[in-house]
Amino acid sequence: MAAGYTLLVDIAQAGSADDVWRLATRYFASLGFGLVNYGFTRFRSTRTIGDPDDALFLTTGSDAYAKGYFRNGFYAKTPAFRWAQNNVGACTWGWVREAMLAGKLSAEEIETVKHNIAAGITAGISISFPETSARAKGALGLIADPGISAEAVDQIFADKRDEILAVANMLHLRLIQMPFSNRRRPLTTRQREALEWVADGKTTPDVALLMGVSAAMVEKHLRLARETLSVDTTAQAVAKAALMNLIFQRAPVDANPVPVAAR
Repeated sequence: MAAGYTLLVDIAQAGSADDVWRLATRYFASLGFGLVNYGFTRFRSTRTIGDPDDALFLTTGSDAYAKGYFRNGFYAKTPAFRWAQNNVGACTWGWVREAMLAGKLSAEEIETVKHNIAAGITAGISISFPETSARAKGALGLIADPGISAEAVDQIFADKRDEILAVANMLHLRLIQMPFSNRRRPLTTRQREALEWVADGKTTPDVALLMGVSAAMVEKHLRLARETLSVDTTAQAVAKAALMNLIFQRAPVDANPVPVAAR
């Protein structure tokens, strides 16, 4: 477990989302889970995760896989997604086969199971993270490599459960502290600066003076920030940017801080 502690420290001290993702997924791959999917939203409602453009989606899969799984909404039709929406904790996928045989899956869910089987995806682990906000939700899927059976996954999870959950939760906690990389274009440096001054309670003339630009230019930066974040008011833009960790960052926000994201 000493090596596990070292990994947790490395993830905790990683300076970028790219490093966090790389460290965690390398560990999962060493256990036989080379394909890893992660999703997080701060805008969940009763029935949906909110606007997919506001969610964070990561995968170690190819761009084509990311497009099909995330952007085309395949993930939302799977039984694993339904489980993650309604539960907190972790489980292997044995229950999916049992539910399918018992007729407890919807027709749509059955189609996704058949699609996965055809693609060689037959076993894995789902992890649904606890959240402090009623509107936030994060989940992680570990997909077993070809040739690893459901029984083997059950054994791996039985042997490594605490270690897997420790790494998964550290991954999640670090990622949600970092700027979101999603399908929206990133805020520019000046747009973020303008939002930060507004968040500090400054008026438009104050912000213009502090930024060394005209009031009209401040208004332009704020308007473009509102458009980027798909909100109507500057107050909403400040709130949303804060929720997505896009302002008051120590280092400039990287427009693409993770290796593979659905776009």
